[in-house]
Amino acid sequence: EEVIGIRPSNGSLAEYGISYSQVDLLADGTFDYENIKKAINDKTKMVAIQRSKGYQTRPSFSVKQIGELITFVKGIKPDLVCMVDNCYGEFVETIEPSDVGADMTVGSLIKNPGGGLAPIGGYIAGREDLIDACGYRLTSPGLGREVGASLGVMKYFYQGLFLAPTVSASALKGAIFAANIYEKLGFPVIPNGTESRHDIIQAVEFGIPEGVIEFCKGIQAAAPVDSYVTPEPWPMPGYDSDVIMAAGAFVQGSSIELSADGPIKPPYAVYFQGGLTWPHAKLGILMSLEYLVRAGIVTL
Repeated sequence: EEVIGIRPSNGSLAEYGISYSQVDLLADGTFDYENIKKAINDKTKMVAIQRSKGYQTRPSFSVKQIGELITFVKGIKPDLVCMVDNCYGEFVETIEPSDVGADMTVGSLIKNPGGGLAPIGGYIAGREDLIDACGYRLTSPGLGREVGASLGVMKYFYQGLFLAPTVSASALKGAIFAANIYEKLGFPVIPNGTESRHDIIQAVEFGIPEGVIEFCKGIQAAAPVDSYVTPEPWPMPGYDSDVIMAAGAFVQGSSIELSADGPIKPPYAVYFQGGLTWPHAKLGILMSLEYLVRAGIVTL
């Protein structure tokens, strides 16, 4: 929100004169086609679509749904650029947004496509003219993609990408396991244990802040790094409420590794993701349950 300028911040897109409007989803979490059509005008240059749910308790979008929206908006204005934030969705389905008409697909390398090895970075893929434009903005005009700091990490990018499909599969298996356990315990889970999956994130609603906190404590306790640390909510920069994050990862901030986080505000949902291997994802979920039982929030 601060990048866009919805909440004022130094260096936001709003400071560059770029305006933004948002069409909220319908109550069932699907696209509001009627109001999307109304929002598109002569000045509209780009439509941004976020695949994953973020800190919302809505379903994540399938690639098919994204493709249908892209076809719809290009039918209204063919020269629109459609950009998809693909974070957490890579390798979960057999196709990606680029297969259904996305002009640009962007994401993080410390999530699915980095395979747990990429120490930093993100990717931008898509139409050549758009990628060139990104290169000029992200390095310098006239030089673009011919220059830039690789920081000596290309080996980790390539090896991480090689491992990414199997790593993402392990994380997905962990998410399904978590959904089945917490659903059987009576907590709302999104998605549920049998629904199709479009990203690796599993949301669990506890309804009380203590549930989110104890869950994160359990995930941290199962971490390969800093397992002795106790996570606490705090006013993290860029968020509009206190946030708690559990992530004892080999790569700092890597959420393809076992991690969980959530804002301390209603409906008090925690968002679990990652697990480089299925056994470690399983351990993390069982440890989260252990901490909830100890705190008296869950009775087995």
